[in-house]
Amino acid sequence: MMATTHAFAALAVAAIVAIVLPEFAFVIAVAAIAGGIFPDLDLYAGHRRNLHFPIYYWVLGAVSAVVAILVTTPTTIGLSIFVLAAGMHSTMDVFGGGLELKPWEGTSDRAVYSHYHDRWLEPRRWIRYDGAPEDLLLSGLLVIPAALVFGDPIDTVVLGLLAVSVGYVLVRKPLVVVAERVLERIPEPVFDAIPDQVLPMDEADLERFRER
Repeated sequence: MMATTHAFAALAVAAIVAIVLPEFAFVIAVAAIAGGIFPDLDLYAGHRRNLHFPIYYWVLGAVSAVVAILVTTPTTIGLSIFVLAAGMHSTMDVFGGGLELKPWEGTSDRAVYSHYHDRWLEPRRWIRYDGAPEDLLLSGLLVIPAALVFGDPIDTVVLGLLAVSVGYVLVRKPLVVVAERVLERIPEPVFDAIPDQVLPMDEADLERFRER
């Protein structure tokens, strides 16, 4: 799923918290968006592994939620929402596509790495791949709670992210064509020197390019 879809999902759940704690609504919204996007910062550094923790985020989130209940401040609320949003993101990746360069082909058995289980979890492909039409549809549905609860300036940010989502969906497959052409033209010694973790693709794709 797109990073924006993760952000919208976290924001939709956070809207419930904001109804209960309206005085913290802005902090809650910002933390939800940031936490929903945060795990994908590992895109070029061990994607869906180094910053994705589908079990441990929830454990830390539960602890931080208790702290926020006992000591309710903008900092404790924001931290709790951030961690729980990152947990949602990591878990939701199981229901998307795999790590292959062309995830619409459905060849990868890697969705997200679980450090607790010490293995890759397989993709369910309810959302076939990030940037799929159904991914955009889900994003559109998830922004509704935020639009009803938060107001400006969060609404403006959400509309901006939704516009980015639409643009990404339109160029998703052409981007792969461009990426393939670029990778094919990189001199072999240079390509071989690039660490595998820097290239966000499955082992089969890496092997294909290394054997070209």
